[in-house]
Amino acid sequence: MARRSTSTTVGSPNTPQQRTVLAVAILATFIAFLDGSVVNVALPAIGRELGGGLAAQQWIVDAYLLTLGAVILLAGSLSDLYGRRRVLLWGLVGFAVASAVCALAPTAGVLIVARGAQGVAGALLVPSSLALILSAFRGAAQARAIGAWTAVTSLASIAGPVVGGVLVDTLSWRWVFGINLLPIAVTLLLLRGLPADPPRAAGARVDGVGAALAVVGLGLSVFALIEHGRYGWTSPVILGSLVVGLAAAVAFVLWERRAARPMLPLAIFRERDFSVGNVATAFIYGGVAVGTFALALFLQQGAGYSATLAGFAMVPSSVLLIALSAMFGRLSGRIGPRLLMTAGPLVAAGGFALMLRIGTHADYVTEVLPAVALFGLGMSITVAPLTATILGAVDSARSGIASAVNNAVSRVAGLVTVALAGSVAGTMSGGLSGVDGFHALAGAAAVSLAVGALVSAAGIRNPRAADPTTPEPAAHQHALTR
Repeated sequence: MARRSTSTTVGSPNTPQQRTVLAVAILATFIAFLDGSVVNVALPAIGRELGGGLAAQQWIVDAYLLTLGAVILLAGSLSDLYGRRRVLLWGLVGFAVASAVCALAPTAGVLIVARGAQGVAGALLVPSSLALILSAFRGAAQARAIGAWTAVTSLASIAGPVVGGVLVDTLSWRWVFGINLLPIAVTLLLLRGLPADPPRAAGARVDGVGAALAVVGLGLSVFALIEHGRYGWTSPVILGSLVVGLAAAVAFVLWERRAARPMLPLAIFRERDFSVGNVATAFIYGGVAVGTFALALFLQQGAGYSATLAGFAMVPSSVLLIALSAMFGRLSGRIGPRLLMTAGPLVAAGGFALMLRIGTHADYVTEVLPAVALFGLGMSITVAPLTATILGAVDSARSGIASAVNNAVSRVAGLVTVALAGSVAGTMSGGLSGVDGFHALAGAAAVSLAVGALVSAAGIRNPRAADPTTPEPAAHQHALTR
């Protein structure tokens, strides 16, 4: 598989069509990300109106995460097979219908089912969005576009709790879901301005066996990681789900090795930057997940912060990510990703190491803020180059499944590390909410991010510069001029 050049761009980086592509990709991803964060603040109000107790509230959140994680690989394959524009259309329409059902749900059971449908639709949005960017931009322009995508979609982490709180307090929790319809309508209008998808390759079809094994393998594994806290690791429900899920995952790999038209072509793992980048992703996002989880838990249960103040504690890191991601995306396009993918996780690791200074009362200005800011700076250096490198290593025809793989790696890594957090901190004084347990998890997060940096330093290769007069591949030109 030929590695793509990073010095050639498709026309001007600011053509109207490219601006439309970037707007669609950002809006579609923002919708999916926002819905993952906006619901939490509405759970008490939902519980008061629909009932169902704590279990129902947990499943209102988990149903979305579970179906999104289970379907993400299939969604990436569908994007490559049927075209990014078409799959985005399916995802947007599905998300709109599911959101309307959520907003009108008469019972907690209906809401949970609709949340699961939202997760399926959300899985269709993210891989197709990034694949659109890869199809429309090349080289330095692609790195800049991914930086902009990272910056704007990061707003979801800030906007979600704020928007949700305002809607619940001033209108109703139902508007938390109804508000989705406006950005979906705008995205659907913009989608009409994109070029049609190229024709399907002759004989191309869905790998049904591979799709089923992937959904079962990811779905049951994710279920076990999400629900182990409720049932316990020794529960037959969790053990059975984990065993069957892992068996299905192994069977999936064996099937993909022999399938004539596999859903996940294993050959993409021969691309060094793709494989190394995903290993780095596992360590980086595993560390981020456990570290931010530990901080939020400790600030509330150990240091006495309110839920609102604990949520706002991480806002500076999100602001830095939004402000700087596009700049570091552009820099990656000029100097290559290796230095940034090494330095960024090390800086973020330094942020978690600085959290070891946080004491029992967690003074925000002198203890929490410097650590959070340093972490945010490190992630702003890391995210855009990491995403651009992994997806840029794979042929654009397979960018949908490549994006899905990277998304699945980051989600599962986060679930695994958070699932193990109780075991690590449980032996410490005060458990998860004590300062010793928090320090243990913050230290583990710093080590995980540092390993991600070392993996990038040892394995990532900066692409060779190509002759800027080299013409674009015909297939790529065709995709933009249809």
